[in-house]
Amino acid sequence: MGLGGCIILIAVGAILTFATDWDMQGVNLDLVGIILMIVGLIGVSTFSSIARRRRVVVPPTTPVVDEEPHHHHHRRDGYSDGYGV
Repeated sequence: MGLGGCIILIAVGAILTFATDWDMQGVNLDLVGIILMIVGLIGVSTFSSIARRRRVVVPPTTPVVDEEPHHHHHRRDGYSDGYGV
C-alpha cells in the first residue's frame, strides 16, 4: 500500500469517527474509524522509513584525464582521405 492509500485510510477513519452518527447493530463505527486511522498511521510511518532507506547517495565521479593527447591532422585536399587515390 502506498502513501496515498494510507492517507485515504486515515481520512476514512476520521470521517467514520468524527463526522458520522450512524448506528449499526453489532458494529461500533467509532472503533472502526479509530482502527483505520491507526492502521493508516502505521502505514505512513512504515512507508516513510522504507523511502528514507531507499535513498542512495552517489559520490561524485572523478573526471578521467587522458594522458595521451590525440592529434589528428586532417587534410581536406581530396587525396589524403582515401578518395582520388
